[in-house]
Amino acid sequence: MSKKKPERPAPESLGLPCTGVESHAHLDGSEFDADREAVLDRARAAGVAQLGNVFLGPEKWRANRHLFAQRPEVFFLLGIHPCEAQACDDAALAAMRAAFAQDDRLRAVGEIGLDFYWDDCPPDIQRAAFRAQLAMAREVGRPVVIHSRDAFDDTMRVLEEEGFSGYPLLWHCFGGDAAQAARIVAHGWHVSLPGPVSYPANEPLREAARTLPLDRLLLETDCPYLSPVPYRGKRNEPAYMVFTAQAVAQARGMDVAELWTVAGENARRFFGI
Repeated sequence: MSKKKPERPAPESLGLPCTGVESHAHLDGSEFDADREAVLDRARAAGVAQLGNVFLGPEKWRANRHLFAQRPEVFFLLGIHPCEAQACDDAALAAMRAAFAQDDRLRAVGEIGLDFYWDDCPPDIQRAAFRAQLAMAREVGRPVVIHSRDAFDDTMRVLEEEGFSGYPLLWHCFGGDAAQAARIVAHGWHVSLPGPVSYPANEPLREAARTLPLDRLLLETDCPYLSPVPYRGKRNEPAYMVFTAQAVAQARGMDVAELWTVAGENARRFFGI
């Protein structure tokens, strides 16, 4: 007997207003070379008003920013990922400072932080690159977007030691529990929820979504990764964020359109867009 294919409603079928903000996407990647414009059009049709594209290092920003020259709804983030922390030398930091000085579409330093899941880069090098980019964020006066995988306590320790409590900061792709979320918001920071909040086994993340203060909550895809149900296993794209919103709204007992709009307003305020 053949396995029944899951039903996959079109994102626009949720009928959400065009008030959402995709806070973290990797649309300059090769995964989108064949249909990038169509992906952006589908996002708009689904209710995504603005999108944040993350450039992983100054060379990616320099090489790929032209891809969005005709798409004013796209704003930019720039940072060196912890798995590539060896590249965070004086020249790279200088290049990033120059980029922030000349490109007003660059709205945040990120994603930066610590990643102890992969062994691509020694922890000490990651910590040094993290601290250097935090200092740069202060210099250029931009918010910070954090990547932290299997490194929650270490990431918190660095941020606390660097005096970032109260600084505009977004914990990207949050996958922890309610206790970790509470520690983040206690510092005045924001949390961005990704597609895995919709996975049936991920009740701890839904509990975190229930307990987050509504004014600290943002949404993202981290596309092309982490597609929500019902598109789990497929390439992710910004339009699918509506299903993440649906899962969060259900967890909180809210109307999805209200959650969508509030999360969008939180993102616009955080990034200054």
